[in-house]
Amino acid sequence: MVDASNRPQIFQHICKSLTTTVYDTLWVPSSARFVVLGSTARSTGSIQVYELSGSELNEVAKVEKSCSFKCGTFGASSLVERQLATGDFKGNLHIWDLEKMGIPVFHVKAHETIINAIDGCGGLGIGHGAPEIVTGGRDGRVCVWDQRQKDDPVALFEPETRDTNRDCWSVAFGNSYNDEERCVMAGYDNGDIKLFDLRTGKVPWETTLKSGMAIGTTIWGVKHLPQNREVFMVLGGDGSLSLYKHSNPSKRSLKSMEGRPYGITDKVNLLSSQPLSTQPVACFDWSPDKEGLAVFGSFDQCIRVAIVTKLNKI
Repeated sequence: MVDASNRPQIFQHICKSLTTTVYDTLWVPSSARFVVLGSTARSTGSIQVYELSGSELNEVAKVEKSCSFKCGTFGASSLVERQLATGDFKGNLHIWDLEKMGIPVFHVKAHETIINAIDGCGGLGIGHGAPEIVTGGRDGRVCVWDQRQKDDPVALFEPETRDTNRDCWSVAFGNSYNDEERCVMAGYDNGDIKLFDLRTGKVPWETTLKSGMAIGTTIWGVKHLPQNREVFMVLGGDGSLSLYKHSNPSKRSLKSMEGRPYGITDKVNLLSSQPLSTQPVACFDWSPDKEGLAVFGSFDQCIRVAIVTKLNKI
């Protein structure tokens, strides 16, 4: 348990109203800048770059593209290049140089329709092995891309038949502890979770989640604190941010009075919660460089910079 006097607090530092619908916010690595991805009223794509300067936000770049953007990642880029990979509503995967956003440095038609989720690995010191990007789409496919190999994904996982298509809502890399091992976790709209082993091309584990811990609102996303992976922020459909901490039990199993072993579940404790918007919080990103600094977007067409205090006390 966290002492009440040391509980973290969530504060809004800056709020800025935009004319675009915000779908993703991402800190530019090793900088005070962040990227806002979204859609204009004309259903075109918007990439905006802002710089945080004290209590001010300064727009340093803005471009409009033909299709609305849904998601992005810097995870496959080097710290020198800091190239942004984006997924859009027409299934396109682009990689952009933020200093020259006129033409993408890489483009491929990755999915039949909207790319819901994206993640990167192999860049920014994240994982071992080649820099790769994974995308999950409404067509139910999960694709892994290496920009050095044009046109075709280096790995593809899709439903067996068209009739069983599930909307893939989330994807994430993991297990990349050497140059050979790497996995992808994918979540689907019916509660299915699948683990794909990229080395073997198989599904070593899968399950279906029917219910979970009730928190009183729809969950739009979860983001783990880079400096402490046991701490994570939950994005609420009621416009709230809620900070939780995961903790392992002291023992993994106990025995019943009859001598039968049974497992002990992990614990998740609510540390702090704060309503900050009247609309769902659609996206959130922790600063990888300054603990407790975050940027998020909500469907009231606002971006907000938040500060979470006392994270070093938990």
